[in-house]
Amino acid sequence: MDGGIDQRKVKKLRIGDLLVQQQLITEQQLQDALRQQKVTGQKIGRTLIDRGLIEEDQLLRLLSRQLKIPFLELGDYSFNTGVTQRLPETHARRFRAIVLEDCGRHLLVGMSDPLNIFAYDELHRILKKPIKQAVVRETELLATLDIVYRRTDEISSFASELSDELGEDYVDINDMESNTAEEAPVVKMLQSIFEDAVQVKASDIHIEPDEKVLRIRQRVDGVLQEHVMNEKRIASALVLRLKLMCGLDISEKRLPQDGRFNIKVKNRNIDVRLSSMPTQHGEAVVMRLLDQTAGVLGLEQSGMPPAMLQRLRSQIQRPHGLVLVTGPTGSGKTTTLYGALRELDSPAKKIITVEDPVEYRLARINQVQVHERIGLNFAKVLRACLRQDPDILLIGEIRDQETAEIALRASLTGHLVLSTLHTNDAISSALRLIDVGVEGYLVAGALQAVVAQRLIRKNCDKCVIDYQPSAQDLAWLHAVVGTEAERLRLKTGAGCHYCNNTGYQGRVGIFELLEVSREMADALRVSDTQAFGALAKQQPGFTTLTDAAIDYVRQGITSLDEVYRITEILAE
Repeated sequence: MDGGIDQRKVKKLRIGDLLVQQQLITEQQLQDALRQQKVTGQKIGRTLIDRGLIEEDQLLRLLSRQLKIPFLELGDYSFNTGVTQRLPETHARRFRAIVLEDCGRHLLVGMSDPLNIFAYDELHRILKKPIKQAVVRETELLATLDIVYRRTDEISSFASELSDELGEDYVDINDMESNTAEEAPVVKMLQSIFEDAVQVKASDIHIEPDEKVLRIRQRVDGVLQEHVMNEKRIASALVLRLKLMCGLDISEKRLPQDGRFNIKVKNRNIDVRLSSMPTQHGEAVVMRLLDQTAGVLGLEQSGMPPAMLQRLRSQIQRPHGLVLVTGPTGSGKTTTLYGALRELDSPAKKIITVEDPVEYRLARINQVQVHERIGLNFAKVLRACLRQDPDILLIGEIRDQETAEIALRASLTGHLVLSTLHTNDAISSALRLIDVGVEGYLVAGALQAVVAQRLIRKNCDKCVIDYQPSAQDLAWLHAVVGTEAERLRLKTGAGCHYCNNTGYQGRVGIFELLEVSREMADALRVSDTQAFGALAKQQPGFTTLTDAAIDYVRQGITSLDEVYRITEILAE
């Protein structure tokens, strides 16, 4: 095993004793951790890290010195797929290892636990080449494995296999309906598509047949990423299988259909909402992925500033009134509302939701699914809900005058009503209610607060660099923040393998909260929209979405380009 570390030294090295010797932990802390380790089965190093007794970097740097192997930052590497995938994914995850470089006579392998002698021996056997070890952070390693072992090649392979199996450009419905074997290419291909989507935290999957190709696109951090395949004829087989999973009519290809099903991917329970639509080149399918394993996020996890969060909490604790959450599709409105319900939920309160569709199942809460086709619309369900003696009502969306009036009257008769609107900001939400035909006095009496929000992409912390603003950028910044524009240190992501060369990884919410004062209510009562807007902007503590986004620019969390994109403002 030429190139490896001295295995005799590894066998003698007791990490707990070494940490005590280096005075990084006490003997008592070690004994407590060893007792916990017997219960959890974790390695002693991970137990000490989880208990907060030592930092992961402290432990890894200590191992690096003692074993005389390098401690490497995975963010510094541009991975060669051909090299990394010499180690199969199952072994990479099992042994917490990744092949970093082919150095000719040996392979450089990053491991989160270089003391695992069994893993070292197995890696040497599998790779059939001498290896040299480096120590890497386990958290970084697991994130890197999700990126390196993408399913794109696997999906293409299954697509080719499925295309060969289909032969001609048609699908035998009877054969597909009876073929439930797990080894069927269409099943394996769909499994790979879902696994890849879960790995990259995609919110949606789009399957779109084109004239000569099939496009599979995933929405990651709000932006679509595309994978194009030449096997266009397999689209009908994929759509057919998905329809069967939803229990939809597989013979109907001329009309749109909606359905849902549940799958388990990488030990996560995923609720899939499916929508099919006939297009010129075949049926297109869009699937929204909802991770039920993650559960409902609390309001404190939304990213809302603490002062604003405190004000919102005081609003939703009121016994009656209307609280609106507004923003475009995909801005996180439902997440905010569900977070509010999580805080309000108690045995003493009856909560009913009216949704289209129901996204997350919540215990103790009565959730009603709207079915427009059978006449069960928002207005009809709301009337029935009011006879169910609720304390709190959540209306998935206010779409028309009838629904708006019922919601407002319910909030005036002793109910707390939470709902959403599709508007650009908080101020225009109150005006939208008047625009749809609701009397100003109803809006003035019921509306308590409006939250407007967006989800903004964060700079990838692995490749973030300084950004030199253009003259156009500076002109826009001067208009927004004045002379501070000259002092801002702007950041952007350069693009790396962690962020799929986008420069962004993850999203964070930006919010504005408008609380309706007595003067603002008076303006609404007489439908004076101009006065309402002017008073709203003068409210103490009111900040716009643009202000919130610029604050993240100040902190280097996001880029100026992302502010332009999210706030729909063009630099001039």
